[in-house]
Amino acid sequence: MKIINTATENIIIDGPVTADFIRSLIMHEKLSNFRSPARQQEALTIVAQSPEGLVYIAHNNRYIVGYTLFHHPSQYTRWSRHPRILELGAIEVARDYQKLGIAKALLETAFENPLLEEYVVITTEFFWHWDLRGSRLDVWSYQKMLTKLFGYAGFKKRRTDDPEILEHPANMLMVRFGSKVPYQYIKAFEDLTYQNSLVD
Repeated sequence: MKIINTATENIIIDGPVTADFIRSLIMHEKLSNFRSPARQQEALTIVAQSPEGLVYIAHNNRYIVGYTLFHHPSQYTRWSRHPRILELGAIEVARDYQKLGIAKALLETAFENPLLEEYVVITTEFFWHWDLRGSRLDVWSYQKMLTKLFGYAGFKKRRTDDPEILEHPANMLMVRFGSKVPYQYIKAFEDLTYQNSLVD
């Protein structure tokens, strides 16, 4: 647990949290980048209840003001065929609480969990989910900001022929190999990155 002190309140970085704890708090109204706050809160509880789901939140004992979550990739993606992979599904901080170091603190807290050292962790970043209007950044500046943020946690950009990533040049796949991931699982991930190449 970490605490970020602001001029008006203390923000607690907490996790992994239970579904019941998530339900006990109120989702900040500006956590709406991916879906409505109520729907997003429901999504967090579903992940928290799943066998290998992990949810980390930033809260002030009443409101959830930021979160990040980890879960198995969708069964409809190539990544779901990997035996030891988790996807960092999203990271979001309410606009009123941005630029306080909350996103970085969420990632730092999450990766203090030794369980994540046993997994390949990916994040698939699609520009249409980015808060370009609120951040006042262009797509390339936003991409650079995310690359730096995830880089703090050990993620690196990887090339792939995944059609969704290739749909726009700003989209990106980033990956972090846990320190306890065996070589065969690293190789299995490498084999998944290119599947549509004309060259064997």
